Amino acid sequence: MNATAKILSTKKLTIAQKELVLNAGLSFVEYDAIKINLEEVFGDREIENAIFTSKNAVRAVQDSGYDIKKCFCVGTTTKNVLVENGQNVVETAQNASELAEIIVKRYKSDSFLFFCGNLRRDELPHILQQHNISLEEQVVYTTNLNTKKFNHNFDGVLFFSPSTVQSYISENSLDEGVAFCIGNTTASEVRKHSDTIIIANKPTVANVIVQAVKYFKNVD
Repeated sequence: MNATAKILSTKKLTIAQKELVLNAGLSFVEYDAIKINLEEVFGDREIENAIFTSKNAVRAVQDSGYDIKKCFCVGTTTKNVLVENGQNVVETAQNASELAEIIVKRYKSDSFLFFCGNLRRDELPHILQQHNISLEEQVVYTTNLNTKKFNHNFDGVLFFSPSTVQSYISENSLDEGVAFCIGNTTASEVRKHSDTIIIANKPTVANVIVQAVKYFKNVD
């Protein structure tokens, strides 16, 4: 075990998540690389099919008054928040492109409302538009970069979204450090700056941490 390895988390961790790091003998620094602001959302209409690619969108909509029949989402975390709010989740995918392909294959004649953030990526809307699937978008939260300059390098940096990568890179560099990413979309952003990347097996914060622990356990 490389007990001196220091990692940076680009989001503040829960107590349980911190214990995963500390119990592995690693030291770490944490900060929130982005700030999320939920918009006020009001609605009294019935929505047949709603798309959520972030738990932030779910939280913004949960008290809106919308009557949502079916939910399509990205990631188990988003799904869990939807289920906790009593929503009917019919499809879950690992990323937005995969969800779009599922919709194209199984729901091509349906119409969708995409609850998203101001920095939402283009993959899902583009795929649906290419197949002439009706899609309306509503921005329900905004993401702002919370930039911070660090005076030292890290052996590993944990990234949880493309925005966290953009925020960190705006003031820092990865140098020789390893980027541990929650998914392929986040990894794609890292590849603009580094090729030293490890992607989580599951798109969860815990699994990103597990990948870092495994990596540094094998480093002499």
